[in-house]
Amino acid sequence: MSKSLVIMLHGVGSCGDDLVPLGQLWRAELPDTVFAAPDAPFPFDPGTGHQWFSIAGVTESNRPARVADARAAFDATLLRLMAANGLADCPQRVVLVGFSQGSIMALDAVASGRWPLAAVVAFSGRLSSPLPLAPSSGVPVLLIHGAQDPVINSLETERAAATLRTLGVAAQDIILPGLGHSLSSEGVALAGHFIVQTLAEVG
Repeated sequence: MSKSLVIMLHGVGSCGDDLVPLGQLWRAELPDTVFAAPDAPFPFDPGTGHQWFSIAGVTESNRPARVADARAAFDATLLRLMAANGLADCPQRVVLVGFSQGSIMALDAVASGRWPLAAVVAFSGRLSSPLPLAPSSGVPVLLIHGAQDPVINSLETERAAATLRTLGVAAQDIILPGLGHSLSSEGVALAGHFIVQTLAEVG
C-alpha cells in the first residue's frame, strides 16, 4: 500500500503524460508517494487529446452543469487510481493537482464536499461548481495563477480563493507576475512545498 497518492489532472485537449514531469520533480521529497497522471475520460471534441467535459459552446451559465455532469466519470477515475494503490478508503491521503480544466474538476471535488482529501493544488483554474457549495472545510487548497493568463483570467483564482475562504476552507491564492496560461518553475516549487507540508501533517 502506498502511503499517499498525488493525482495530476491535465487541461482540456491534453493528456496525462504532459503532467508526468511534475511527479518526477516532487518524488525526491515524497519517497512514499505515488504520482498518477490519468487521461481524462472523454476525447477532446475538436481533435486529439482528452477532456473532463466539453467546451464546445460552453458559457458562464452552462459550465456549472457540465461540471456536475462530469462528476461521475471524474469520481470513477479517482476511485480506480486509489484502489490500484491500496488507498480505496483513504481519500485523506490523496492530493489532487490540476491544471486549467483539471483545476476546475479538482476544485469541484472540494467545493461539492464529495472528497475529504489531503489537499488540492489548482493551477490556472476557476471555481465553476454548481450551487449550493458545501465544501469539506478540512481540505487545504493552494491556487496558483499567472497574472498574464489570456485563457482564464487570474481574477478567477482570486475569486475562487475568496469564495472558499468564506465557506471555511483554508485557501491560499498566489498570482505570479508575467506568467501566462502555463506552469512555471516558481509555481511548481511552491506547489511541491505545499504538498510536502500537507502530507507531513497527515502522517
